[in-house]
Amino acid sequence: MISEKIRAHHLERKALLYVRQSSVHQVLHNRESSALQYAMQGRLRALGWSEIEVIDDDLGRSAAGGVQRAGFERMVAEVCLGKVGAVCAREVSRFARNSRDWQQLIEMCRVVDTVLIDQETVYAPRQGNDRLLLGLKGSLNEYELDLLRQRSLSARHEKARRGELVVGAPVGFVKAGDRYEKDPDQRVQQAITLVFDKVQELGSARQALLWFHEHDLELPVKQSNGDIAWRRPNYSSIHRMIENPIYGGAYAYGKTAVAAGYGAAGVRVKTRRKARGEWLALMPNAHEGYVSWEKSEAIRIMVSNNVPTSRHHGAPKHGDALLAGLIRCRRCGRKLTLRYSGLKHAIPRYSCSRGWMDNGEPRCIAFGGLRVDDAIEDALLGIVGPGAIAAAVAAEQEGGQQRDQVRAAFLRDLEAARYTADRAFRQYDATDPANRLVAGELEARWNKALARIAEVESKIAAHDAARPVPAADPALLATLATDLKTIWAAPTTDARLKKRIVRTLIQEVVADIDPQAAEIILVVHWIGGVHSEIRLPRRRRGQRNSTSADVIVAVRQLAFIANDDLIAGILNRNSLVTGHGNRWTRERVTSLRSHHRIPLFKAADDGIEPWLNLSKAAHLLKIAPKTLRLAAEAGEISAVHPLPDGPWIFNRAALSSPAARAIAGRARHNPKYPTGSHPDQKNLFSSIT
Repeated sequence: MISEKIRAHHLERKALLYVRQSSVHQVLHNRESSALQYAMQGRLRALGWSEIEVIDDDLGRSAAGGVQRAGFERMVAEVCLGKVGAVCAREVSRFARNSRDWQQLIEMCRVVDTVLIDQETVYAPRQGNDRLLLGLKGSLNEYELDLLRQRSLSARHEKARRGELVVGAPVGFVKAGDRYEKDPDQRVQQAITLVFDKVQELGSARQALLWFHEHDLELPVKQSNGDIAWRRPNYSSIHRMIENPIYGGAYAYGKTAVAAGYGAAGVRVKTRRKARGEWLALMPNAHEGYVSWEKSEAIRIMVSNNVPTSRHHGAPKHGDALLAGLIRCRRCGRKLTLRYSGLKHAIPRYSCSRGWMDNGEPRCIAFGGLRVDDAIEDALLGIVGPGAIAAAVAAEQEGGQQRDQVRAAFLRDLEAARYTADRAFRQYDATDPANRLVAGELEARWNKALARIAEVESKIAAHDAARPVPAADPALLATLATDLKTIWAAPTTDARLKKRIVRTLIQEVVADIDPQAAEIILVVHWIGGVHSEIRLPRRRRGQRNSTSADVIVAVRQLAFIANDDLIAGILNRNSLVTGHGNRWTRERVTSLRSHHRIPLFKAADDGIEPWLNLSKAAHLLKIAPKTLRLAAEAGEISAVHPLPDGPWIFNRAALSSPAARAIAGRARHNPKYPTGSHPDQKNLFSSIT
């Protein structure tokens, strides 16, 4: 029966049948609903339309307004052009589930006089009653959708609060009913455990990633179909494992929130991560994890603290400065910035210049970092020293018991590759040789699997061929532990390891400068809550690497009797070095004398030297050198002995004193003391002692 609302000008235009289902699951499984919607073409023909166009572009798209619908937009555009006499759907809710789209469609149909048709009746938007009815139906549809959504979300959230809502399992886990279980594949388990061990050992996710790349190891990833694939790891894959509490044995839900945004491209859905306090559920120890919950949280906090912000110290870098990211200005509270200078860019300098760079404020403080790091180093080694021997022995025992992680990973890869090759061979062996289309493909898969075995075996051989690290002798470890300063200053000691030790014991260092006393004030905040203050005198540039004052005094005294060549030899014989740790040469002694204005040794023209060495002084007194040396050691005569393995220096005036004459007379008349050699006896070798 043709409705009276349908006029001739409606039938002259075409009719649009709008077909839509809300999800892909409904499209695949709710076939009856789709068939009923397409059957509405018969109703349109019964009403008198001969030209019918079906719009089914929006199959699998929701009508709630958060998803862009190309089919609905095309339908509205056709209506606006006046080419459509009727728009039809099985139910009115198929058109829209939100008031904005629904009212837009009704208004356009009213303007161009287009009727709306469903399985029950025909609506004419130009009639007030029908327009009111359509508005009520649209509001009810929107309310119904909200009610259904609220009910489903409420039930979903209640199940999540009980820890029973398991949506999807990340790599390393499988769903077992309402809980997670570890993947039964031992290769997957060992790989994920290795990730957490390496991040904890190396201190950052990036260093762990570089370690995996260095040894060419792969990590498992879960594909969209649920299968496990092995790929070269990237930073995001490692960071996701660290941030996900499921690997620590905790159940978590509601970690993200979805927000709709509107832009030039239409509606755009964004996903943002919520703070941990806003999560819907977080239940530690809900299932078996790859690490304990405490260890998982410690690793997560360590990695999050590697971000260099005002609250965090940042990850340890390769630079030699110990307090990078740890030192703060006492005057403004900002962290001190660090820069390196010098010929090799190895001289650190701390400065409070953040206010100047950001806001143009005057700089607060600045000072060299070498002496500051030395003071922190001494304080740190003084605390670590008592337990150094026990820690060294324990570390050696643990290192001896620890298996080779890289080789174990390669062996797991080899076992998996052999299984894949064996499976490919069985498939190839079971096929009909005459069917070359199938046999050729299976043969190619078998060859590919065999090539993978050869590749892994070559990696194992290369790893075994590498020079093994010799095990340290426990006695040597105990000896080295007593001299932590040597180990700490060794060139082979990694700067990042030293910084990690510093950050383990020191929370923060607050620095200031006392201009009146010309001192650097450091307040060290230790992890245990104890605070200590260190005051260091400010020095001018280069003084930290200056020559020791004892060496300068010795050179000043040796210059009385020796030239620069002899002084360099005496200093080297006593194992003394320059301020930069170099051996002494004639040029370096000359430079030291010139800098400190020490006069050059020059022999007297008349042969009467004001200063004599031991041999010449003994010859002058006509006694044995040993007699004179013993007298000098006993303090009976004034003499200078600058270095333990060096010459004795006597003043000629002291050799004319009554004490010197008494020593000479006693040596000649007392047989207990040796006398000097005969004056006419010549010595084959000249001596400076």
